[in-house]
Amino acid sequence: MADARGSGEIVVRSFTGGMFAENTYLAACARTGAGILVDPGAATADALRAAEASGVTIEKIVLTHAHLDHVEGIPLARRELPGIPILLHPADLPLYGAAPMQAQMFGVRLEPLPPVDGELVVGETVRFGECALAIRFAPGHAPGHVMLVGDGVALVGDVIFAGSIGRTDLPGGDFATLMRSIREQVLTLPDETTLHSGHGPDTTVGHERTTNPFVTGVYGGGGFA
Repeated sequence: MADARGSGEIVVRSFTGGMFAENTYLAACARTGAGILVDPGAATADALRAAEASGVTIEKIVLTHAHLDHVEGIPLARRELPGIPILLHPADLPLYGAAPMQAQMFGVRLEPLPPVDGELVVGETVRFGECALAIRFAPGHAPGHVMLVGDGVALVGDVIFAGSIGRTDLPGGDFATLMRSIREQVLTLPDETTLHSGHGPDTTVGHERTTNPFVTGVYGGGGFA
């Protein structure tokens, strides 16, 4: 588990688990204690325990995208927190509906997923307490992939990692589209912005701008650092 504080009020905590080593995130508004559960994967139970222990009231489940490792904890979260809405970009609804098939492909057991309750609208915000994160559209790894950005932090899902990028060989993936998303949605953020990725450690925009081989052009992608 790792903690990170933005420049103001949003505190982000990560919880890693499962065969995919996916990062589940708890983002909380420090002033009010309201929070959101982002990409609930195999470590969802840890995130829920941490929220209870720290007095965070989870108001929403927010999905950057709907690949199996980012949704497998939803049934548990819904049982523990009945009635909280699940939010997803509509372009990823087919992936969400195909989650049982995704699980079969990887030999993973998946409980039935509840329906999505609302859509993430690009250009709007996800609000919790007195805090908000802007919704940015960043497809390429998945058709409806979004990032949540604000207060010096960015929850980027599988768009970019420390030293790497999201894979594009899954259904709906496209390398050129992903690189455009990185150029337009990640590299336009201030260098000091902390990037909370779906896998691996936190990094910053500035670090990836100068060292990520996909961004600098070593591994392709145009070298637009």
